[in-house]
Amino acid sequence: MIPVTVMIMTLNEGARINACLAALQGFDDIHVIDSGSQDDTASIATKSGAQVHDFRWDGRYPKKRQWCLDKLTIKHDWVLFIDADEIMTQPLKSEITEFFATGNDIECAGVLITGRYVLEGKLLRYGLANRKIALLNKRKMTFPLVNDLDCPGMGEIEGHYQPVTISNQPHKIISFHNYLEHHANDDRAQWLARHQRYARWEACMNKQKAWPRDPVLWRQWLKVVFRTMPCRGMIAFVHSYIVKRGFKMACDRRLYYRMISNANKGAAPSRA
Repeated sequence: MIPVTVMIMTLNEGARINACLAALQGFDDIHVIDSGSQDDTASIATKSGAQVHDFRWDGRYPKKRQWCLDKLTIKHDWVLFIDADEIMTQPLKSEITEFFATGNDIECAGVLITGRYVLEGKLLRYGLANRKIALLNKRKMTFPLVNDLDCPGMGEIEGHYQPVTISNQPHKIISFHNYLEHHANDDRAQWLARHQRYARWEACMNKQKAWPRDPVLWRQWLKVVFRTMPCRGMIAFVHSYIVKRGFKMACDRRLYYRMISNANKGAAPSRA
């Protein structure tokens, strides 16, 4: 068995949770943390052998992921955070297995894992991919408290920032080559609503200078530079279309940064 505790964040994921759990066979300790689903998410997860926990956010810190690390009784120090719309691939599972078999986990605090989007059943090999520290040692990393509790669009889960290393602990962060599949099957209206919420939150984070420091130095430098640039939407479009060769993703990124700009100005959100 893979010596990792898997934590799956859910809310009304009855249509997707079964596929997510099925791909996690071989992991030793699986938990589903559910935020009051009104569908059969919890019952499906229980039948699959996962431990299901009910989460009710009180509007303060810790938020959902850190609450799991603080409150749940789990078997392992190494924790993999995954969403119900993400599917573990066999190559990534093999890479995780090798990571522990070779002892590489001893000197590491966390691992960056790429999520590649799947749209209409097709894996997008080009365009922007989501990269985050999804696998971490709970004794070496923590999710920071940030000044966002009064931000519009803020939610119960830690936002678009990375966990940080705990002082006096190994700070080594590595990257895996293989990826999770991210099945982003929202319709356009759902996508717009979700990203308008993200944009309001991100605009507030920018205004309050609330972003925590990324534990990877070069990523931190890029983020600081990018946040100060004018015309971020166009820069994001060029990066996604020319560098990453993904036209649809480029258009969506440009739209998202337009939403942030509108949120900064207090304008009505764009629906273009």
